Amino acid sequence: MRLPLRPLALAAVLAALPGLACATGLLQAWQAAWQHDRELAVARADHARAQPLRDQAAALWRPGVALTAAAGVATGETDMRGAQFSAPGFGRSTGVDFGTSVTGGTATRWALQASQPLYNPQRRAQQRQLGLQAEMAELQWQAQRQQAMLRTAQRYLALAVAQEALRVQDQQLAAVRQAFGEAQERFDIGDAPVTDVHEARARLAALQAQRLAAQTERDLQRQALADTTGLPSSSLAARLPRPGMDTPPQALAQPLEAWQREADGANPAIRLQALAVQAARAEAERHGRAASPSIDLVAQAGQDRLRGSGDYGSARSGGTQALVGVQLTVPLYTGGWRSAKEEESLRLQDKAQAQEDSLREQVAAQVHAAWLGLSLGAERVQALQQALQASEARLDATHTGREAGDRTLLDWLNAQSDTAAARLALAQARSALLLDGLRLALLAGQQGEDALRQADQMLALP
Repeated sequence: MRLPLRPLALAAVLAALPGLACATGLLQAWQAAWQHDRELAVARADHARAQPLRDQAAALWRPGVALTAAAGVATGETDMRGAQFSAPGFGRSTGVDFGTSVTGGTATRWALQASQPLYNPQRRAQQRQLGLQAEMAELQWQAQRQQAMLRTAQRYLALAVAQEALRVQDQQLAAVRQAFGEAQERFDIGDAPVTDVHEARARLAALQAQRLAAQTERDLQRQALADTTGLPSSSLAARLPRPGMDTPPQALAQPLEAWQREADGANPAIRLQALAVQAARAEAERHGRAASPSIDLVAQAGQDRLRGSGDYGSARSGGTQALVGVQLTVPLYTGGWRSAKEEESLRLQDKAQAQEDSLREQVAAQVHAAWLGLSLGAERVQALQQALQASEARLDATHTGREAGDRTLLDWLNAQSDTAAARLALAQARSALLLDGLRLALLAGQQGEDALRQADQMLALP
């Protein structure tokens, strides 16, 4: 008489319950990552430069005031010949020679200058560049934030799949360990061949090795999520997408072309590169011939003094200058630097444009892949659900056939292994489907928090 295979050990089922009881939600993981993620901290610090860039752009057309002052030891010599001299009571004299001499005297000098740009194409291009750089900093922050969301979701779901793999291994290990004990018991009473014992022992050893690998993978994925969120790794437990939520709502409501148009206009990376093209164009304008002249409203005042003694005894001299007017500056010759710089800037503009075109193609391909992942992934999940049901039915039939003597222990072990593989494949497909939905929303430039909140609602209840 063959002994029936008993149900799985209760401990193997209960082992998964503590993780579910204190499972961390995806939204909760993101809220922790928002405060702790190191790459996001770098992006946040970079984003802080946006306002200073705007302030620099605004300051370019404001007046500038500069004060210079100097004091020191100086020597001054003047020699004038053939001058004309006149003074009250002395009449007028021509052919007069005179000179001044101060050696090692005390010199002081100060100058105050204020200027207001009136016409300066180079400064206007620089102002445009600074404004574009501020916008690029904002878009870079948006792109990095979305990448952090996707990275957190990927690590979260990777942990959920790793947990499921370990749970499936534990269930399978418990069932095979029980089957090994029963095979040994049957062999001892002469009701089963020794091959059943060897087959069960070999499968048990293989599962024990697989279980160690699954535990290692779970621990690694848990630590990766802990590094992102800053939460204690020992308390982290993730949830898989729950059955019945295999297609993100409204994800496939619009065709692929609509998603690609939306991504082409709203994707942060594309918008960032488009701004880079405009910044390169502004750099080329800065060095163009038309940008070289400038007109400024200037006001200047200054004074120079020198006091000491020299060849003619004690002497002192001084002068005061003041000016209010308009100043024209036209660079006449720069040794070819300006034209070379303009040529370099034009080539960099071509490079930025080519990068934008390439990026648009890449994003379109990524949108296509994510959309296909959703449309075909949902069908794949349904197929895997049917495969799991068929595997479970096969396992039950093999169990019954073994009790009746129509199936061997090896048949049952193979059916058990196939069922476990189907269960794990279904979990992986559901996680991939959820990630594709989130990835598609982020590629299209949609609000990341809304997409993440929607994904969190699709997870299994704690």
